[in-house]
Amino acid sequence: MVSSKSKIEWTESTWNPITGCNKVSPGCKYCYAERMSKRLKAMGKPTYINGFNVSVHEETFNYPLYVRKPKLIFVNSMSDLFHESIPDEIILRLFDVMKKASWHTFQILTKRSYRLMEIDALIDCRRIFGIMSQIVV
Repeated sequence: MVSSKSKIEWTESTWNPITGCNKVSPGCKYCYAERMSKRLKAMGKPTYINGFNVSVHEETFNYPLYVRKPKLIFVNSMSDLFHESIPDEIILRLFDVMKKASWHTFQILTKRSYRLMEIDALIDCRRIFGIMSQIVV
């Protein structure tokens, strides 16, 4: 689902078609998403029933297409789009949605640069208008 308003100061909305992750670097030590997923699970949020285990929520894939006002959307604030357990097919489907929803600007952060490079061979991520990607440690 795309949130209507994010509390993250550098974005307007979040879209979490995938939730959950695992620690891959020292930068993961104090993971906000892991802490928040425990809270959301305790609140009974259906997309957090698996806690912080990687989960794909296909029912949310097309949400950006229904938000008509252009927004700055942080993709997977509660996961890493390039997590190794996410099949290429799923990532490609999400990029297809982002291309179709070209009136938005999508922000993607990852700690898995190797996977971004693998996917870039299938889709030139840098050339898709409206998508900003950044590798973080």
